[in-house]
Amino acid sequence: MIARLVLAFAALALALFVDIPDATAEYADVVINKRAEKEGMRPVVFPHWFHRIRFRCKVCHAELGFKMHAGSNDVTMAAIIDGKFCGACHNNDIAWSVEKCDLCHSGKRGLPSGIYGGHETSGPGRW
Repeated sequence: MIARLVLAFAALALALFVDIPDATAEYADVVINKRAEKEGMRPVVFPHWFHRIRFRCKVCHAELGFKMHAGSNDVTMAAIIDGKFCGACHNNDIAWSVEKCDLCHSGKRGLPSGIYGGHETSGPGRW
């Protein structure tokens, strides 16, 4: 019993000190790198599928103002902090807040902005 606790504690301690690896975009992810690297941050990898299975399109694209074309949204950290775009939910009440930078800014440096695996990138076809 004690040996298990020691192993669990050691694994937890190791996990806390291990650097979070860079993410690469998966099918239907949106990479946002219009400003990130210019500001010294890694690109944002937005898991569109993860949000889409929980919310209807209109929540983000009508109510929060996200345009339906990648790259046409002027998303800034100032706007997010003011509760616009991602900040409508990522406010530490509904979802984690902006202080947890690496949860969103997780992309591998050099990833270009765009949708990965959608109809524009040889995916299964138009939805």
